[in-house]
Formats: sequence, C-alpha cells, structure tokens
Amino acid sequence: MTAIVRGLFTAAVLLCASASASPAGEVKKDDKLWVYIGTYTPAKGKSEGIYRFELDLATGKASKAVLAAKTKDPSFLAIHPNHKFLYAVGEIDDFGGKKAGAISAFALDSKTGDLTLLNQQSSGGAGPCHLVLDKAGKHALAANYGGGSACVLPIGDDGKLGKASAIVQHKGSSADKSRQEAPHAHSINLDAANRYVFVADLGLDKVVIYRFDPEKGDLAKNDPPYAPIAPTSGPRHFAFHPNGKFAYVINELKNTVTAFDYDPKTGALKTIQTVPTLPRDFKGNSWTAEVVVHPSGKFLYGSNRGHNSLAIFAIDATTGKLIRRGHQAENIKTPRNFAIDPTGTYLLSANQDSGSVIIFRINQETGDLTPTGTVVDVPFPVCVRMMPKPR
Repeated sequence: MTAIVRGLFTAAVLLCASASASPAGEVKKDDKLWVYIGTYTPAKGKSEGIYRFELDLATGKASKAVLAAKTKDPSFLAIHPNHKFLYAVGEIDDFGGKKAGAISAFALDSKTGDLTLLNQQSSGGAGPCHLVLDKAGKHALAANYGGGSACVLPIGDDGKLGKASAIVQHKGSSADKSRQEAPHAHSINLDAANRYVFVADLGLDKVVIYRFDPEKGDLAKNDPPYAPIAPTSGPRHFAFHPNGKFAYVINELKNTVTAFDYDPKTGALKTIQTVPTLPRDFKGNSWTAEVVVHPSGKFLYGSNRGHNSLAIFAIDATTGKLIRRGHQAENIKTPRNFAIDPTGTYLLSANQDSGSVIIFRINQETGDLTPTGTVVDVPFPVCVRMMPKPR
C-alpha cells in the first residue's frame, strides 16, 4: 500500500479546523446509496452512457456497475432534489443541426434505479461540461466550455426541460494563447440562498458572477461582475464551504486552489490565498480537475491529472485558509470528478483512464484517505453523483 504523502501540519492547526460535522439529513451511516456515473461514450471511450451501482455505507462495499441509460457523452450529471429525475449534459458540438450541446432529462425508477429519457433541449452553446440545479429544482443551469457561455433551462413538474430561459455569452481571452484564446465556461454554481450564480471561466481567468432570478430563470450582470484570478491560472471548478463564508476555485492550468471570502449580500468574492495542489518536488505535466469541501467543513480535496493524485487540505475554521496535508495516489489514474457521500465517510474518485471508481474512507480527524479495497469498473468515468436508495 502506498503511503499517503503528508505535508507539514500541527496540532494547533487541527484545533483551528475542528468544526463539528454538518448533519447528514435523512442519510444514515448504515444506509445504501445509488451512485450514478457520467461518462464519455464511444468517440472517446467504451461507455454506452450513464452507469449506476449501489454503495453500502455500513461496509463501504459496492455492487457491480450496470448501465442505467444509453445516451451520448453524459459527462456531468445532477439529481433532482425530489430524487425522481436526473439530468445530464451531452458534451457534444452539434445538436439539432446547430453548434450546441444537449441537456437531457431522465425519469428515475424508484424500484430499479434505471433511467428513462423524458426529453432533450439545446444548451445554447457547444460542449456543455457542467450542470447544477437550483435549490427548488425548478431550473437546470449549465456551462458550455466550447461555446464560452452559460444557460438556464426551466424544469416542469413532470421533470421535462423547457427551452433556455437565459443564455449569457462570455467574451474575451487571457494570457495562455493555447488554452485561453477565447472564453471557456467550465463550471456553474449557485450560492446557498439561490441568489447568485458563479461561472468559472478557464479562458478568461475569471469567476463570473450573475444575479439569479429563480422565478424567471434569468441571469443578470452583478456588481462586482467577476472575481479575477491570476493570469494563466485557468479556473475550472468551484465549491462553497458549508458555512457559506468561504469559497474555493481550483485552477486547471497552474495547479492551484484559490480561497475566497464570500459576501452573501453582494455576491462578491475576495481572494485570501492561493496554494499549489502539487508536491513541491513534482516535475512533469499535470492539470487539476475537481474541488470538493468535506461536509464537516474541515477539509478540502482537489484532483490532479498527470500527477495522478488527490490533494488533501485542512481548512482553518476562522480564516478559511488552506493547510497542505499531502496526497493520496494509490491506484489513481487521471482522477476527474469525485464526490463525498452525505455522511462524510467515503470519497468516490472517478478515474477516467483506468476505467474505475475507487472508494476511499475519510479519516474524520485528519482528512486522510485510505483505500477501502472497493473498486468499481466503469468505462471512462467522468462524474460521480449519489442519492439515498429508496426504502
């Protein structure tokens, strides 16, 4: 077993980060979860669409993955709050004869977990790569990487998607002309109040901020309009701290995480720190992918493709700053998206180039990750989303 590489860390810092774990809601530590995996399909891998397996929270064991729905390039998923529907981007560049991707709505069978296509709509831009739902489950919001835009689509009571109620087009470029020649919206997120939307744009080195109208499904320019990121950083994915006071963006091109203070009244993000995700002695090419804050608010994790590791940080509960804890690299190959179960017990890492989802147990005191020995085979996995298995 490969040892976890540990960074400098003191008992005093542990005390600073020791916020109590947030409640897991209806999910208990002996429950079972349905885990859905978004993938890339034949053009880029051997997948047929969206896969599903069952995770036993009491043991950390998982069932074999099965195909839940055939669909093209469902690289990112979102589960409706009522657990009756699931939504997926179709990361394509041609939909309905236009240069756009697809957003698909599926009905979720509460007995089998299988998915049935309800309908599809245009994302309003090429290559949609990230998707979230608003807090009420009334709208789907997506980021179009190829098109450099973001969109909002209404969700009906029957789970079907309506045509986009808002499409915002980004403009500009940044310093890295090979990757930042144009806008590339890479993720889209909402704050806890359902009031502000944050679009991390890799091509602009900005986290663009919008005011969200949950009644109309509209996006309006905010003041401030964005949070600047250091040139050639390439902001990719974004995550809030559970306390709502801090936020974090992981930067793909520079392999860093930027921490912010967050003002929920104005939507403003103020940079407080930027830290590397790679070991100091690493030499080679690597690109970050995902960033997730533990439900307790005590830890933050980021994935490194190339270095093939998950970076581990402790979070100072008072300042929101990150403290390097080290890395877990055992059996990891091109870690893309990953997710933590609602109880904060396990981290599930989608390793796209090894065709597997690896399950780690999280040390609740240190944040360290230990392999459980459970590995689920899934072709070209990209995204991990989960929900309680209906009783």
